[in-house]
Amino acid sequence: MPRVGKSIGNHALLAAALEGLQLQKQRIEDQIKEVRLLLGRGNGKKDRPAGEPNKKTGPGRLSPAARKRIASAQKRRWAEYRKSSAGKGE
Repeated sequence: MPRVGKSIGNHALLAAALEGLQLQKQRIEDQIKEVRLLLGRGNGKKDRPAGEPNKKTGPGRLSPAARKRIASAQKRRWAEYRKSSAGKGE
């Protein structure tokens, strides 16, 4: 005849162990998220809640107006450089 008392005790012990391990896992995942945020790699696709758009912000993303201002400023700098280097060659 099987020992019912031992299997119930084992089941309770395993359930408690599982609960403890899940708490540890959650704590470790939270710490990983914190470290990723500190490294500047936070809020990746996996960390984003469902429904949040995939919009890149921050460095590397410029508006069309900003790109136009930067291009015109660079053209002015090159024009000045060519003007000054043309005077040196003569």
